This record gives sequence, C-alpha cells and structure tokens, in this order.
Amino acid sequence: MNRAAARASGASARRPEVIGVCASTGGPAVLAQLLGALPVDFPLPLLVVQHIASGFVDGLVRMLDDAIALPVATARDDAPLRPGVWLAPDDAHLTLTRSRRIALDRTTVRGRHRPSADLLLESLAEVLGAAAVAVVLTGMGRDGAAGAAAVQGRGGLVLAQDEASSAIYGMPRAAVQAGARPLAPPAIADELNRLSPVRR
Repeated sequence: MNRAAARASGASARRPEVIGVCASTGGPAVLAQLLGALPVDFPLPLLVVQHIASGFVDGLVRMLDDAIALPVATARDDAPLRPGVWLAPDDAHLTLTRSRRIALDRTTVRGRHRPSADLLLESLAEVLGAAAVAVVLTGMGRDGAAGAAAVQGRGGLVLAQDEASSAIYGMPRAAVQAGARPLAPPAIADELNRLSPVRR
C-alpha cells in the first residue's frame, strides 16, 4: 500500500467526531478561506481558537458568518456539539467534555493566551482519541504544538498550514515539529472534506 492509500485507509478508520482549528496572526483571512471551502452540510463540528484582541471576537463571528456557508457562532458553556463553526469567546478557554458538550474555562492560566490552542486540542485528544482532528494555522509562537502532539499521540489527524501560505510560520512550524502534516489551506479543506462522514 502506498503512502497516500495508507493515509486514506487511516482516515476512514478514524471516524472523526470534532475538528479543532487554531490560529493567531493572519488567522481571520485564512479561516474565511479554509472554512469557506466546506459545504453548508458539512457534518462535523469545528471548534475554533483564534488569538484576537479583546472585544473583536463578535466582529470575527459576524465576518465569518457573512463570508461562509456554514453557520458560525460564539461557543456557549455546556452547549451540546452541533455541526457548524464555534469560536472561543473573549478570555475563555474552549474545551470538550466527556459528555460531548462545550466547556468554557475563564480561570485556568496556560501560557500567554486565553483561549489556548493547546487546551482545546488536548481536550479533544483526551475525550476523542483517534476521532480528534487538529488544524494549526498561521500565528506567532508555539501555542498548539503540545495539543497537536497530544492528538498525534492518540492516533488523531494533525494538519498545519504550510510555510508558503502562512503570514507567520510560528505556530504551524511548531505543530509540524510535533508531527503535523503541512498543507496549504485549500489542501487542508480537501482533507477535511474527505474525512467527513458520508452526507445524506
């Protein structure tokens, strides 16, 4: 079996449940590009951590909701998982509980950022194991690398934006060093579409 076939076989065995997407500098434009390439009936929830100045998350939610086919909203504590794009609110870590509900944490300190990409991805790895998918996009620093390693270690799929398309190749580089596969955003979207369960 060649590598591409092996990846496809592994992907279909994953039966993914949730996709965690993380970004920082340059992220909003790439999120619009990536998420805009997914169809309106894309069946997997996408939990998104975007490092952004306080007070700007609502504007980003509106921008993405206007720009893409998928519904976009700010994540709410204890909400059940549903298809769509759910962004971490200001000053709150976005995580997943074992009952497959969203949990917001406004007290934990983890690195320089709240929300933290690492905490999101680590929670997906812990709860979902090989059914977790992690995507690390453009940004400064290393947030997301530990989470990417956690998802990788549990058998999940980890993708990162490639250097050529990144505004800042910090977070993606660290994720690649942790085992992520680097791809341009259109290729990441192709991978996500291939991983999603068959839609009715």
